Amino acid sequence: MPSLLRTAGFAAFIAATFLNAFVDLGHKIVIQNTLFKVYEGETQIMLTALVNALILIPFVLLFTPSGFFADKYPKSRVMRVSAWVAVGLTLMITLSYYQGWFWMAFAMTFLLAVQSAVLSPAKYGFIRELVGTAQLAKANGIVQATTTTAILGGIFVFSVLFEHNLAGQEYTDAASLLPRTASVGWWLVLGSLLEVAFTYRLPVLRPTDRAQRFDWRGYVTATSLVKNLRTALAPQVIRLSVIGLAIFWAVSQVVLAVFPAFAKETLAIGEVHLRIVAQQFRESADRRQRRAQLVGHRGHEV
Repeated sequence: MPSLLRTAGFAAFIAATFLNAFVDLGHKIVIQNTLFKVYEGETQIMLTALVNALILIPFVLLFTPSGFFADKYPKSRVMRVSAWVAVGLTLMITLSYYQGWFWMAFAMTFLLAVQSAVLSPAKYGFIRELVGTAQLAKANGIVQATTTTAILGGIFVFSVLFEHNLAGQEYTDAASLLPRTASVGWWLVLGSLLEVAFTYRLPVLRPTDRAQRFDWRGYVTATSLVKNLRTALAPQVIRLSVIGLAIFWAVSQVVLAVFPAFAKETLAIGEVHLRIVAQQFRESADRRQRRAQLVGHRGHEV
């Protein structure tokens, strides 16, 4: 770990990776929390499933061109351009929050996913170029741990910000809810700007391959996709890994789509329940504070 951190650009790469996942999750949390509060039953399940589909579809559609960009251009430059695109997208997302344009914000989920899909091959390919093959497994482990931490952190931080902004606010639908929590968008913008700053600290490790040309005909007819899939899936270990990951993500997306509606309708975890829990938490904190003040007044240590 210390040797990796001493590698020029590795710390900046990890920071940029964290911020990219953090920002992506932030917007998704805002949309999903809005769906949870405004819609119920089958409508909520359908829209939640659609959000998850909007996130996954670009990775399938852009499988070939994203790999081409990562092979033709310096990967650090692809990451830098992608980070600037994220800045523009988060600014548009923030505008849609303030204006109450829920469906525009909903659609922006797809564009953020497009940005991530184009970035992904360059990001993971850059690891090998940066640290070499000897430390590749260790570096991959750090990247995966960073991404998981960013996902969990994004869920917590943006859920707290979302609920904090809505405390005591009245709303009737998604269009009236979004402006009341619109300040969350500036955290997305700040995260994407920090990501840009870190990408400028990444070294350019190889020049542009000017001989490469994108096969548009092969892309449109899907022959390039079939060829790339055959090449990728030929080794058994990769094929089995892909099947395992596909099953895992399929199950997880179904659970993510169904559980919010189940929690709201069957477990009675809704707006009133959340307010009760928040009130109980505040009362418990007040009691602890008064108890600490009393103990301090008596001159005793807790």
